[in-house]
Parts: sequence; C-alpha cells; structure tokens
Amino acid sequence: MANGNFIDQVRIYCRSGKGGAGCMHLHRAKYVPKGGPDGGDGGRGGHIILQGNRNLWTLLHLKYQKHILATDGGHGGQSRSFGKDGEDKIIQVPCGTVVYDGDTGEWLAEIKEDKEQLVLLKGGRGGLGNWHFRSATNQTPRYAQPGEPAQERNIVLQLKVLADVGLVGFPNAGKSTLLSVVSAAKPEIADYPFTTLTPQLGIVAVRDNCSFCMADIPGIIEGASEGKGLGLRFLRHIERNAVLLFMVPVAVPDRDGDADEQSALAHIEKEYRILLAELEKYNPELLTKARLLALTKCDIQTLDPQPLQEKLGIPVFCISSVTGMGIPELKDALWAELQKEQNQVIEISHAPIAVDARDVADDDTDTEEDEPGTIYLNEVDEDWDLSKYKGIGWDQ
Repeated sequence: MANGNFIDQVRIYCRSGKGGAGCMHLHRAKYVPKGGPDGGDGGRGGHIILQGNRNLWTLLHLKYQKHILATDGGHGGQSRSFGKDGEDKIIQVPCGTVVYDGDTGEWLAEIKEDKEQLVLLKGGRGGLGNWHFRSATNQTPRYAQPGEPAQERNIVLQLKVLADVGLVGFPNAGKSTLLSVVSAAKPEIADYPFTTLTPQLGIVAVRDNCSFCMADIPGIIEGASEGKGLGLRFLRHIERNAVLLFMVPVAVPDRDGDADEQSALAHIEKEYRILLAELEKYNPELLTKARLLALTKCDIQTLDPQPLQEKLGIPVFCISSVTGMGIPELKDALWAELQKEQNQVIEISHAPIAVDARDVADDDTDTEEDEPGTIYLNEVDEDWDLSKYKGIGWDQ
C-alpha cells in the first residue's frame, strides 16, 4: 500500500437515531362502540456500532466519511402497530483501533478482536402508545409517550498496529533492511534518512512452522518528543508489542576515518540511551517491555558485544542483514522472549490525547430540524404534564 494510503487517525461525527413517538389513537370501527385506545409503540432508533475487521489495517475508508448517522425509529400506528426500528450503522475498523472523545480527548474504548462489536452510541428508545396508559379511571387516554432523543458525539479513531516485535532505531539504522530479510515484506530502502514514512508489518518464520509479527516504524531522533523529525506520532504502533528490538549501527567513523572499539561501544550506548529516553517521554510503560539490542552493519566492523551486554543488562546481538550474520540467533532469541509468560498478555493504559482546537472550531455539523410540535423529555413545554408517564416505560 502506498504511504499516502496509510491513515492511522481520523475524526468523525456520529449520531444515533431518535426513538419513534408512540401513537395516540382511539379505535373506531363499525359495530364497535367505544373501542378504546389502541395506539402502538414507536420504534427504537438505530445504534452506532464499531466492529473489528481483521481484513482492514488502515482507516482510509473513513478519511472522507466525516458524518455517520443512523436512521430514526418509526412512529407507532393504530391497532397497536409498532413503529419500525431504525437501521443500525456498523463502522468497520481494523483490530487495534482505539476510540477517543473528539472534544475532550478522553479514552473511551478499543477494539482488539475480529468481529468484536462495541455499541458506541445507543439509539433512542421508542415512546409508548396510549394503549399502555389506559386504566379504570382513565379509559380514553389522549396522550402518548414521545421517543427518546438521539445521541451525538465527535469521535477520534486511532489505529495502534498489533504486532509481537517492534523495531526501534534512528533513521538508516537498518530496520527496513532487516524486515525485508527476515520476512516477505518489501519496505522502501534507500540511503537517505526517513525512507520509511509509515509503519510496515512482516511475518517472520521461525523453526517448527512457527511465526511472529514484526513492525517497523519510522526512525526517531533526539528531540522527537519536541516535534523534531517525524515526532513521536508513530510510536503508538509499538505500544502493543511484547518485545522491543533496538537497532544501532556499529560503523561509526571518527575524525580520522576509523573507529576503535571503545569509541564505537560508547557511541552505541549513547544512541541506545537517547532512544530509551525518547520512549520514556512518550509513554513510561514502554520501558517495562522486554528489550533486545541488535548491532547492525557488523559486516563493516566487528565488535565484542559482551561488555555492552553486561553494562546495559539486556541481550546484545551482532547482525548483518547483507551477509545474514547473526540473523538466525536473533530470530531464536526473539521467539524465546515471546514465549515467556510475562510477555503473553500485553495491557496498556491509554492516556488522553490532545485535541486540536481548530478541529473543534471547524466542525460544522448540519443537524436535522425537528418536526413542528415534537416534544422531548429534556425540552418540554411548560403546559406539558410529564407526571402521567412516571413509573411507565423507559423512564423507570
């Protein structure tokens, strides 16, 4: 998929359907004197429902669909005829989609599994017909219950890609090259920074017909938390990863054109610390995940990873995507980490997002005008007595 087609955040306006009004009707038929009330109930308004779909991996289909409206419920009729229920509006989203309030930025819910459904906005319940209000002392009630009003809300949908292993590194650290070697993915590879502009996924095969999913995100640089480079926008895609693989190249020439082992190890540690600090600024929970360090481009310069491993306290591997050096050992180590019990269930806390004031100000939503004479429970006339509804129907 082209980079421009990967959409991982959209803002939409949703509105459920209004409940249909109950019918006020008195039965009239030949040879049936004083037929009595026979008004039917109104139909339920349509729901707004989110449903996970494993065949989707981007929110592109919602980019130009800014307004999602469910249909209203039908009004009740005579002879105790029920109104038609409004049609539910089902929004298909990729697995891993997180829902936020578009006005406050508050986290609302998330979709993790295929076919998982979430009722985002409930449709209004239909009003009761006058048949429900008959009694011995009120045999001809000349009123019916109005339907519940619709619910409306601005929603922000964010996609957080589901993967087992996430690649973290500076631009041109060899992340895309590694992904292309260990999987069938074909990410763009070039000799300039920020070649990868969107997250890339690949399925990595290991021994005994087993496999895991690896995610490559755009490179981050020092100061990314302040907006430098591509910022931290794409770090949300590794929040669900069980294991983080840090990638730092070893070929670091000094002023004379060569690099000794001590200066190379010091530079690698410095870059690792910078990446770790940027992750902590984005979400401190990322530091609790299992971490491995891969020293890339070892075909140019070889290093002894043992001192670095003892100092950092994490497994360190020397690899070369060009020659295949250390690739099988790295895959086995990643698979072993994924099989540990503490890495099986990944639960993350979703912090509120920042809502752009311009989006709220520019959100010009056309609302339908109500029919003349329509009365809702939150907008009643002074002479409309609602006490007759107490204890009956949906107001209980």
